[in-house]
Amino acid sequence: MRASQNKNTAGKAANGLNHEVELRLTKLLNIFLVAFCFSYSWILYYSHRLILSPSLLRSIGIIILFILLYYSFCRVYDAFLISFKRISELFFSQSLGILMADTFMFFTLWLMSDGFPNLLPALLTLAVQLFLSLLWCRYTHMWYFSRFVGQRTAIVYDERCGIEKLLNQYGLSKRFDVQIVCTIGECQDGDMTMLHEMEAVFLCGVRSHERNQILKYCVTNGICAYVIPRIGDVIMSGGKQMHLFHLPLLRVERYNPPPEFLFFKRLFDIVASATVILLTSPLMLVCAIAVKVQDGGPVFYRQCRLTKDGREFTILKFRSMRIDAETDGVARLSTGEDDERITTVGRCIRASRLDELPQLFNILEGSMSVVGPRPERPEIAKQYERELPEFKLRLQAKAGLTGYAQVYGKYNSGPYDKLQMDLMYIANPSIIEDLKIIFATIKILFSKDSTEGVMKGSTIAKSKVYRKTTEKRELIGS
Repeated sequence: MRASQNKNTAGKAANGLNHEVELRLTKLLNIFLVAFCFSYSWILYYSHRLILSPSLLRSIGIIILFILLYYSFCRVYDAFLISFKRISELFFSQSLGILMADTFMFFTLWLMSDGFPNLLPALLTLAVQLFLSLLWCRYTHMWYFSRFVGQRTAIVYDERCGIEKLLNQYGLSKRFDVQIVCTIGECQDGDMTMLHEMEAVFLCGVRSHERNQILKYCVTNGICAYVIPRIGDVIMSGGKQMHLFHLPLLRVERYNPPPEFLFFKRLFDIVASATVILLTSPLMLVCAIAVKVQDGGPVFYRQCRLTKDGREFTILKFRSMRIDAETDGVARLSTGEDDERITTVGRCIRASRLDELPQLFNILEGSMSVVGPRPERPEIAKQYERELPEFKLRLQAKAGLTGYAQVYGKYNSGPYDKLQMDLMYIANPSIIEDLKIIFATIKILFSKDSTEGVMKGSTIAKSKVYRKTTEKRELIGS
């Protein structure tokens, strides 16, 4: 029996290795196609128009730089997740990666030239790159799901289970072939042997002791486990490894990043906000005039928000709603495009996120950072904390213009989801993570989901956002 189990585990490991090798080869093909287009354009046209004389070594260096940039942006935008993304999602992510890499390289070539380079060859290169990317996304996606059938999947839950519904909703039914849906009791009654033939297991709301038993079984038998974490799990993920008493320990404490991180983060905030204010000042002037002309009301919308350690500050935005939007004193979340309180100008500046630009002054004066948990209103935070006392844990770090929850969630994500995502950022602070979130923010600027509103006419206590705290926890049993 043990020999059979070992053989089965070894077979799963071999299949997993083959799967990863073939995936990497397809990714290399994508990088080669996109880089070849850039290389052709560079060698044929741009290399001869530099201030410095062309050389083979310099050309190789430029091409390598492009490959590194393209690969990095594709990683940020999840552009290689063939098995988890739809064709349209893959192409959109790759288009952003190509556009960002080409733009960076074009400005680099501009600095190396004696004048502004001809834009036409770059645009033609971009068009060919996008066409090849579209072909790659379409045919690679078709190849993958004809080559690899969906993983035999089990879903193990404690009280409620909604993962199967979510897999269908997000188009992942091809990736995961759900064959077993059972409670933790049903799974453990059979000594977990029902999981033996599975390739993937989703654990939903399973308590830590039972969950750890299943995780050990999955690792032993070469089964990939997907765990929906609890808040304590997310906090634990930021634990610092250390050794004491000749034992391995994890030290978990309040958000306390090293001084050098805080110094460079603040330096970046000052330089970035001042630079963007300078570059966008004509655009901000146009927005201010448009808001004023709309109804003669104030240009800016000032509101009390919470930042690090619960300190209150006044956030600045271009006003996008009527002056009497909340004259009754009741806090309401926006319902999105259907919100009758939004003015005509307000719809335009909200759709393009221009209403957020004045927050650059909040960043410059130190109330906010470029990256951090989005600041909530005190009255909204209090109501969330009645249902979810841990919500105040978001206040460990300074509030940000963009953040983990904005990039990977959306406007109407529930407070429980927002809290978990913000804690993931707080648990592992780094400059690299900040840069990833900044570049990933560009992607959500073009996504409607990121600004999807709540139900029309909802106050905070009755809104879909507020109710999602309970509903999502019931759905997945967390």
